[in-house]
Amino acid sequence: MTSKPRIRLLGTSLSAQSAFLSAAIVATAIFTACLFGIWTRPVGFLATFWPANALMLGLLIRLPALAGPAGWLAGAAGFMAADLSTGSPLGKALVLNGANLAGIATAYLVYMRSPTGQSDLHQPASMLYLLLAAAAGGATAGLVGAVINPLLFDGGALNGWAFWFATEFVNYVAILPVILSAPSWSNLRKRLLQSPVLRKADIPPAAALAVSFSAASLIGGPGAIVFPVPALLWCGLVYPIFPTAVLTLISGTWALIFISTSEFLFQMHDKMAIVSLRLGISLIAVTPIMLACVMQNRNDLIARLRDLATRDPLTGIANRKAFRDTAQTLLEQATQPTALLMFDLDHFKDVNDTYGHAAGDKVLVAFTERVRERLRANDVFGRLGGEEFAAVVPNCNEDQIVSLAERIRLASRMPVKLDDGRSVAFTTSIGMTIGNPVAGPLSLDAMLHVADDMLYRAKGAGRDRAELSALSATPPPTGILGAPCAAAVHAVQT
Repeated sequence: MTSKPRIRLLGTSLSAQSAFLSAAIVATAIFTACLFGIWTRPVGFLATFWPANALMLGLLIRLPALAGPAGWLAGAAGFMAADLSTGSPLGKALVLNGANLAGIATAYLVYMRSPTGQSDLHQPASMLYLLLAAAAGGATAGLVGAVINPLLFDGGALNGWAFWFATEFVNYVAILPVILSAPSWSNLRKRLLQSPVLRKADIPPAAALAVSFSAASLIGGPGAIVFPVPALLWCGLVYPIFPTAVLTLISGTWALIFISTSEFLFQMHDKMAIVSLRLGISLIAVTPIMLACVMQNRNDLIARLRDLATRDPLTGIANRKAFRDTAQTLLEQATQPTALLMFDLDHFKDVNDTYGHAAGDKVLVAFTERVRERLRANDVFGRLGGEEFAAVVPNCNEDQIVSLAERIRLASRMPVKLDDGRSVAFTTSIGMTIGNPVAGPLSLDAMLHVADDMLYRAKGAGRDRAELSALSATPPPTGILGAPCAAAVHAVQT
């Protein structure tokens, strides 16, 4: 009687521990980001670069579980701890961090209600709604800045609003795309395992960006901040969204540092001109990210169209055209004996007539999976149409291809369980031929013709068997695998 309460208590404890850990991570991340921002804060002014707000907004969007009271309290604690630990008065810390949280809340509400419903910037329109959310968050923070700028920094209300708005907007636009487009650890690990080495095409855009930074530093002047733009557009054309966002963040950070250290900045007495420059930098940064979004959508669409054009929609293997193209290329490149197998499910029409077409589809999918499990990675397998399939197996001899056909034939006999509890047992007939490229170029049509003859020979001899012939004018061997079946397709009641 005491075991169940203990289980419930244990579950509650684990849940509480998980929530506490998440809150601690949020508070630590915000605290660290605030310290970095405070480090960039000139004496008596606001921070030049303040990543904490964008970081918290990104975490709330990427991790919806943090958007509850615990996440907000943890973020507020991180903000306050950073200010208080660096000597800010309590009242000033409350006002400034209240503005931070108000801006974050506004930006969060605007972005989460966007029609795109995307948190990873996969759709180009997502970047537009990110801009809208950044503007809303910056405007909200600017209202607080308009009030406290005259009180705390002896400035005007309009200048306070403009400076707070520009600072928040720039930080959101620069940092949020990196957070929202960052792949999960599992996806990142998968990508690294698939392509651990950089492609040659990946090097020139990044190199051009580095050269543009050097050129801008050497030449100087107001126009230098746009020198990286062509290289960033090149990056957007070549790289996925996340690398483009990272390079854009680096470029924007460089531009802000360049502005703050350039001689022409000291000739600009109008603070609004500095605000205008910062806003211009952030808007420039939007272009390559949106271009990367467009290119990724284009590439995804092309991949889907290519898949639709080359894959059989039911079984997922190559369709007739894709099989012929790939198989012919493989045969032309063959240097060792290569086999071609044709499969035909025996009396398949009886399956559709007796159990319905849905059951027939399930049988086709099951047969496909069983064949694929017994083929090698470099073998070519495709559906020619209906219940007919074919496979090209390079670098094999007669014993190996006979053994393969026998394994596939026996695997085909395993019943397929239907959704209604019944099972369907079926068999397959196989026609095979082996060609040797030493004797001359291999032709797919010629091999299909011989394999098709062997398939009809197997069916005529009773089905549920395999027939093999060498690709030559000599009479084919009469070796028959398997025994005739009295009923090639029959039902098995479970």
